[in-house]
Amino acid sequence: MERPLNLTCFADTTGDAGNRSGSSAGPDGGRGHLSVFSVLVLTLLAMLVVATFLWNGLVLATILRVRSFHRVPHNLVASMAISDVMVAALVMPLSLVRELSGRRWRLGRLLCQVWISFDVMCCTASIWNVMAIALDRYWSITRHLEYTLRIRRRISNIMIALTWALSAFISLAPLLFGWGETYSEDSEECQVSQEPSYTIFSTFGAFYLPLCVVLFVYWKIYKAAKFRIGSRKSNSITPIAPEALEVKDAAQQPQMVFTVRHATVTFQMDGDTWREQKEKKAALMVGLLIGVFVLCWIPFFITELINPLCSCDIPPIWKSVFLWLGYSNSFFNPLIYTAFNKNYNNAFRNLFFRQH
Repeated sequence: MERPLNLTCFADTTGDAGNRSGSSAGPDGGRGHLSVFSVLVLTLLAMLVVATFLWNGLVLATILRVRSFHRVPHNLVASMAISDVMVAALVMPLSLVRELSGRRWRLGRLLCQVWISFDVMCCTASIWNVMAIALDRYWSITRHLEYTLRIRRRISNIMIALTWALSAFISLAPLLFGWGETYSEDSEECQVSQEPSYTIFSTFGAFYLPLCVVLFVYWKIYKAAKFRIGSRKSNSITPIAPEALEVKDAAQQPQMVFTVRHATVTFQMDGDTWREQKEKKAALMVGLLIGVFVLCWIPFFITELINPLCSCDIPPIWKSVFLWLGYSNSFFNPLIYTAFNKNYNNAFRNLFFRQH
């Protein structure tokens, strides 16, 4: 979610930083010539915007095209992809334009309010969708008998509705209740409301609450997976004489032996069962999804919570890094999820290379 970051890392000393230190920059600030490093950084950020949009758009196109994906948990993935593609299409480009303008907003009050609202809503929805996917995986692992397809579909639809409703409420609260100002015509600033009470409300609602939930969920998933591995027993079926039909237990390794009409079948199950492998894969996916989510967003939200409350002076370059690191989470989300799902890889290939 966009905040007033007073960014100086994309401009030379003729930008805003030069104005504050008394250098001879123009009144518009930040319109000085860009260095080679600045051009490189801006190019990388522009590539991040395009890649985020294309990858999330590919996930959405695949879900819409493949009929078997029209169910849970793919509806949760679709909701996450929608929020992330909106971040790439509606939030990141205007944020990049604003950096090029020396962090001045020259597009008017109305567009400022629309942009800030989409910024807060889309980023919050992306974060809450990560939490919804983590909860879905937790219930499917720990309560796979009670968590039937019908119940799973109903709960996932409820989580999606609550995610977008809460995100919209947090983003529109300043406009609905006059909870701080987002636009200043004199200073050409467009920023999320800096009212301390709204800062606490928005940061806890958008990040710290879902953070606590996903960390608790992953701890429970890890605990459940560890318990299953510790309590698992391997089974094997070995051949015996064709005249016998015997079931016996070994002291060290349980085994069952069957012979039917002179035919002997042997099954060895020293490794993980199919469900255990599936649960391990789901736990790893959720762990990576949560880990990347925390690494991308926690620096930004820590500074956002501390800065208005204590008026701390955080270097602008670090504010810029934290902001775009948070945006980059929308790029990593579809990569992580689809990397652990072979169905998506096959669907991607079929989407581009149809077999005739």
